[in-house]
Amino acid sequence: MSEKNREEKRTAREKLAAEREKQKSADKRRRAMIVGGAVVAVLGLAAVIGVVAANAGKDDDSEASGPVVAPSGAQGKDSLAIPVGKDSAKSTLTVWEDFRCPACKSFETAYRPVIHELTNAGQLKTEYHLVTLIDGNMRGTGSRNAANAAACAQDAGKFPAYHDVLFDNQPPEVDDAFADNAKLIELAGKVDGLDTPAFRTCVEDGTHNGWVAKSHQAFNKGGFSGTPTVLFDGKNIYQDRTMTPDKLKQMVQEANKG
Repeated sequence: MSEKNREEKRTAREKLAAEREKQKSADKRRRAMIVGGAVVAVLGLAAVIGVVAANAGKDDDSEASGPVVAPSGAQGKDSLAIPVGKDSAKSTLTVWEDFRCPACKSFETAYRPVIHELTNAGQLKTEYHLVTLIDGNMRGTGSRNAANAAACAQDAGKFPAYHDVLFDNQPPEVDDAFADNAKLIELAGKVDGLDTPAFRTCVEDGTHNGWVAKSHQAFNKGGFSGTPTVLFDGKNIYQDRTMTPDKLKQMVQEANKG
């Protein structure tokens, strides 16, 4: 083979190698662009999802507000407390509760028998304040709708029984079952005389939604850390780890001796 031919072949190989390197570089750039575009698309989607989530988390004040219609017989500042028991009772238990709150149900399960006993005996007055904390944390309207329905039950003079039914039938915290007014009306059937046209209209119209929103605002302004918040004659007893139903009973009975 002549020197000229060898030189031409070497030149061809070099050109081919150079062309391959050029192609590799182009492929690398193309892959980088594809990956980069995918990342941008994912980030863009995440941003959209974030905006949607952020908007979903915002309270719709126009929906939650409206006229503040306190339920019949509500007492206290701005008529935000639903009283159970005699006004003449020497002790007062103030309870801030959310019908979607599992800890509230635990409190009710443990303390309800004693609270009923003491209120029925005229020794204790219990003031219930309804809160929508779980709606804010887990999203939904079940806390609000259940609170409105409970206020509607108060209008009918059936609050204590319906209050207990709601906690007895509390759905899992992540299940916003109480957002369904039909469910709340169905549960009213467990309370004698509650499921009436007036009650249904009150529930379906959200008559007390504005009042519920104001009650929750009062909870926030009170600086409370969560639900349930339970005050005995103004002192927070739920934070007392030594507190038991028997101890509460003893405290009420001692107050009634004075």
